[in-house]
Amino acid sequence: MTDLIELLREGLPAEAVLTDPDVTGAYAHDMASFCEAGAPAVVVLPRTVEQVQHVCRTATALRVPVVPQGARTGLSGAANASDGCIVLSLVKMDRVLEINPVDRIAVVEPGVINAALSRAVMEKGLYYPPDPSSWEQCTIGGNIGTASGGLCCVKYGVTAEYVLGLDVVLADGRLLKTGRRTAKGVAGYDLTRLFVGSEGSLGIVVGAVLALKPAPPEHLVLAAEFPSTASACDAICRIMERGHTPSLLELMDRTSVRAVNAMGNMGLPESTEALLMAAFDTPDPASDLAAVAELCTAAGATEVVPAEDAAESDLLLQARRMTLPALEAVKGVTMIDDVCVPRSRLAEMIDGTAAIAAKYGLTIGVVAHAGDGNTHPTVCFDAGDPDESRRAGSPSTRSWLWAWSWAAPSPVNTASAS
Repeated sequence: MTDLIELLREGLPAEAVLTDPDVTGAYAHDMASFCEAGAPAVVVLPRTVEQVQHVCRTATALRVPVVPQGARTGLSGAANASDGCIVLSLVKMDRVLEINPVDRIAVVEPGVINAALSRAVMEKGLYYPPDPSSWEQCTIGGNIGTASGGLCCVKYGVTAEYVLGLDVVLADGRLLKTGRRTAKGVAGYDLTRLFVGSEGSLGIVVGAVLALKPAPPEHLVLAAEFPSTASACDAICRIMERGHTPSLLELMDRTSVRAVNAMGNMGLPESTEALLMAAFDTPDPASDLAAVAELCTAAGATEVVPAEDAAESDLLLQARRMTLPALEAVKGVTMIDDVCVPRSRLAEMIDGTAAIAAKYGLTIGVVAHAGDGNTHPTVCFDAGDPDESRRAGSPSTRSWLWAWSWAAPSPVNTASAS
């Protein structure tokens, strides 16, 4: 331990090396509170690429594991410390180095907050689309490490589609540059994509070149209340079948709606079995919302409420972004999964999850990026209740994941949420 700390301090300022157990313990885990975490030997907060290289060289020389971290907003435990490791926190590397409106790129350090980048490029008339629910806290480096999606992925795609190039520090301290700054790049192996989603296992991202888009018009949001998940999913199928391209298409089940109301007094309709939110950022969003409203009504919606302006739209989206912390507040701990199914089978997925919840006496809420069939079943439980914790984490409770893998007519993608 003494050798490790002394060697780290040779290449880092004193304030960047944290050893107080009361302080380092705060860096031990991400927001997946049910996952085990070890006690790090030290936490380092570098500000430069050279300092990251020094940490990696030191760790390699002493054979000490390194756990890279961003803002620790992840929900899978992937940023959790192991006993005796170096936690390498990148939050101090938070500069936007360049915004280029001609090439439509941004060059950033990994600790830049997603929302901060979005606002910075918006000032230049540009748009960075990936927007995870934690966009006000999560970092670009964390988004890259976990291949994050976001509410707008139905139209604009996920993080991987906006990462053009990376600067990566390898385990032995060497600096690797991948990718490009150009709009087109098709030569050779796509090493950039290899690192996106690798969660620090292949190297530590210390810089990124990101693609930007022209800023779209302000979007308007519609909320539709349905008496069943089947009718809500029928509406989703109608919207996609008719060729509409919403910038957002999100679904909340009854459990999620009630949790959000309990936390934020949002006034969402608790009588609903499913609440669908659709948004358009087209030149005439009101017209698109009117067309979608008709499809929702035809599918059986009991009430359809289009927002009249950006303020009302933001209020509706705030309710959706609040879902995960609201579900955690129900019992104190949540276990979230990330399951993709064909859009046409969303209702089966949500109803099947409700049946599992009833069978095992659990509270499970489901929110979904309905436009691409990506669902987040979230098991809520009391960690202080041994029996409930056992039921929440038992293989039987989670067996529906495997059942879907076998039963779906096309491949189902299951992964730990990030």
